[in-house]
Amino acid sequence: MTRAIPEGQLSRLSAFIAVRMGLRFPKERGRDLERGINAAARELGMPDGNSCIEWLLSSLPTRSQIEILASHLTVGETYFFRDKRLFKTLEESILSDLIQLRRNSGRYLRIWTAGCSSGEEPYSIAILLSKMIPDIGDWGITILATDINMRFLQKAANGIYRPWSFRDIQPGIKEGFFNQKEDGRFEVLSRIRQMVTFSYLNLVEDAYPSLVNNTTALDIIFCRNVLMYFVPELAGKVATNLHRSLVDGGFLIVSPTESSIPIFSQFTTVRTSGTILYKKEGQQGASDSSCRPFKEPKISFKPAAGFVQNRGTAPMPNPLDAQISSRPQPPEAPLEMPISRPGTQIQQDLQQEATALYEGGCYPEAVEKTEKLLSQNPSHSKGLALLARIYANWGKLDKALEWCEKAITAEKLHAGYHYLMSNILQELGRTEDAVVSLNRTLYLDPKFIPAYVALGNISRKSGKLKESVKHFENALSLLNLKRPEDVLPESEGINSQRLTEMIKTMQQAEIGR
Repeated sequence: MTRAIPEGQLSRLSAFIAVRMGLRFPKERGRDLERGINAAARELGMPDGNSCIEWLLSSLPTRSQIEILASHLTVGETYFFRDKRLFKTLEESILSDLIQLRRNSGRYLRIWTAGCSSGEEPYSIAILLSKMIPDIGDWGITILATDINMRFLQKAANGIYRPWSFRDIQPGIKEGFFNQKEDGRFEVLSRIRQMVTFSYLNLVEDAYPSLVNNTTALDIIFCRNVLMYFVPELAGKVATNLHRSLVDGGFLIVSPTESSIPIFSQFTTVRTSGTILYKKEGQQGASDSSCRPFKEPKISFKPAAGFVQNRGTAPMPNPLDAQISSRPQPPEAPLEMPISRPGTQIQQDLQQEATALYEGGCYPEAVEKTEKLLSQNPSHSKGLALLARIYANWGKLDKALEWCEKAITAEKLHAGYHYLMSNILQELGRTEDAVVSLNRTLYLDPKFIPAYVALGNISRKSGKLKESVKHFENALSLLNLKRPEDVLPESEGINSQRLTEMIKTMQQAEIGR
């Protein structure tokens, strides 16, 4: 008989889960939490839930162990084309307008479903787009689907569903976009499945927007039935980061029950056809709410004796504060006596300030500061590359490409700038050109790990699985030579251990395809 878990233990576990996963388990959900930890304990080889809690609070569980815990605490109840009113609004308004706009300006779309569960939502989006765009093969379509539950991701990547997932769809969907298997289940057609990239991403711990995990310059973000399970402080942090991940004019879509959560003040509320959407308006300067860096919530739990905090999982300090406070400060002087600094020191200060503004999501101010740097030194390659990154994260991809080309002209043999170019080209849907830039990156630096990962992702998406495996194996071989804490170049803070985990989860998601 399972031993009951004391309320105090469940409270400590709830705080731990809030920090590591952002999930909210208030007192009234105590039975759900207890049921989940008891199930996770059996899979983790623990005698009961009490023992599992003690172990979690006094050790450093691995990513895979946290994923096992997540699989028992998160619910994956969804189905194809869930919420007909929303998909009608998408088809008749948002996507139709966006497709018309992009048809004459790049032919690319970028969509992210954060908390994709077992994959019905991203596949529904892919099916809708394939119906709306007759020449979709000529477009660069990015549909990124992420979750913290590896079992959901594996099921989603398999693309095989039971009839219950089709309980509220229009006639013809199953017949036109699925193959029926002998056991009565339905498999997503290959051409639809290849439109979606599934990947592990923890909305609390991982960095976004980021060129590395493809979470920049997004047109639409779906994050439905996710934020309501987060503690309020972390829900606010996630909403801010999602806002930064969108292009100006982009939309965040949450569930109707989440629209009442007071964390969307930086968005403009759009009400249409019985649905509520959140739109990111253009940044106009310092007064824009998105240019005020989010203050990191302080959430803690009381650890058991002997617990050592994992540095990689603690809430990170505000990047703007960190950059500015770490910058060398000149000695104080009377106001009437200007401080004389060498030109190189002034440029270094400007670069640090611009970088801090960029990392804080204050893109207009970051551009202004970087342009001031370049006015003093037009061939400052780091400044040119930083301006390219700012515009890329801001969603102004044509300008990002222009400034990246200038950075390469200033320093032709810098592998990182060619890698940056490849990321921008991918966001523009120019995959073949991106591959050329990635090959140039590896020609200049055969040990440039992120380039192998990018090539692996491109090969995987295009169905070239053998090439994908080869690129991922090259990356893992080089990562094995690194220390887990080593931060990789051009990775925006991702260390060797985290990138290794990302690659392995992508490989796991391919099992059964």
